[in-house]
Amino acid sequence: MNGTMRDAMQWWSSFPAWVEANSESLVIGSLVAAALVAVMLVLRYVGERITSADPDYGSWKSVIGRVLAKTSLAFMIIAALEIVATYAEPPHRVARLVDILFIIAFATQGAVWARELILGVIGHRVGADTGETALGNAMAVIRVLVSIALFAIAVIVILDNLGVNVTALVAGLGIGGIAIGLAAQGIFSDLFAALAILFDKPFRRGDTIRYDNSTGTVERIGLKTTRMRSITGEQMIMANTKLLEREIHNLAAGRSRRATLTFGLTYQTPLKKLERVPELAQAAVEARKGCKFVRCTMTGLGPSSLEHELLFDIASLDQDKIAADRSAVIMSLLKTLTGEGVEFAYPTQTTFTAAPDGTLVMPYAAPVAPAKR
Repeated sequence: MNGTMRDAMQWWSSFPAWVEANSESLVIGSLVAAALVAVMLVLRYVGERITSADPDYGSWKSVIGRVLAKTSLAFMIIAALEIVATYAEPPHRVARLVDILFIIAFATQGAVWARELILGVIGHRVGADTGETALGNAMAVIRVLVSIALFAIAVIVILDNLGVNVTALVAGLGIGGIAIGLAAQGIFSDLFAALAILFDKPFRRGDTIRYDNSTGTVERIGLKTTRMRSITGEQMIMANTKLLEREIHNLAAGRSRRATLTFGLTYQTPLKKLERVPELAQAAVEARKGCKFVRCTMTGLGPSSLEHELLFDIASLDQDKIAADRSAVIMSLLKTLTGEGVEFAYPTQTTFTAAPDGTLVMPYAAPVAPAKR
């Protein structure tokens, strides 16, 4: 203790001489440090103004502003001391103490900046669409996980710069992280699936999607599950991981919906009328506002009909309007074709009877010509 006090008094007695010998360096270092602190104060003030104007991460400027606003005054002071020490070259013990303080302050401040940047990016994506605000419930969990990871890295960086062997610590943290990951594998998989939905946006709340044999409208995207309302009224709940493993058809992504209509005509339809079927079908489709004709072709020779396929686009994503437009096109097609004398086929079987000489007897009566007057 006496030796320590003696060293301290000896250093204090030599302090005025050291100040006089390094006065020029102290002035330069102090000016540089003051300038740096002033710049950081201005940036923090700008960040606070941006954050107060847009606290919900509505823009990328708000994300950067939140990072700048988290610059601590303690970090500024220690950074200023480090600059002065660099210029003035103080005694070894003082320089080492300032270096240790700067390492601790810089690692801690870096972890805070990184945390705010990561959470800001996630918050920006969450707040970019009001349909995704349900995922904001996950922000508390994400904030804890990000904070633990970043500050653990900061502690390791500090210890490593202080000369501590961190190999065993890193190995222990790695094994512990693996154990926790295996224990909570299902929770983390659904969490990352929710984040994948958040960033990639395969669907949003209000979209109608189809997967496997199920179709429903997305009502809520949660941390673990997605809830949908089926077209028959019941609620469907699917884990986020399981949902992303399936092929998803987003029925809301598009400007129109293509409808397919198949119908059959009788084999007794004259060829000239068959050639006019695409033209008549186009007129039937275009008679309905918002419907666009694509094509109408004969697709095959069925057992009892000449098979046709009609394709047309409906300029709407509303299921009720799509159903109404499809019904109107069918009615228009019936009126148009029957008005031209074209008959629709229905499942029938025709039996031909052979006469004793081998000729076929018609199974239906031949048309009788009208009597002449």
